[in-house]
Amino acid sequence: MSESSKTTGRDETRNKPGLDPKLLEILVCPITKATLEYDADAQELISREAGLAYPIRDGIPIMLADEARKLDDA
Repeated sequence: MSESSKTTGRDETRNKPGLDPKLLEILVCPITKATLEYDADAQELISREAGLAYPIRDGIPIMLADEARKLDDA
């Protein structure tokens, strides 16, 4: 890992912000209070129980139901 990626918290291979694993441990779905799954490729936190995907923008989880995407039934 280069010095620049350490300071920015970005994964150089994809140029996407990373999510702190400790943050993922404490975040829960604001609707169901269930644990969340981290989708690094889509930059989302998934709540299977609520059927929602919360976006992560610039490394910051947006935990608002109005901002969440409904999961496909497929």
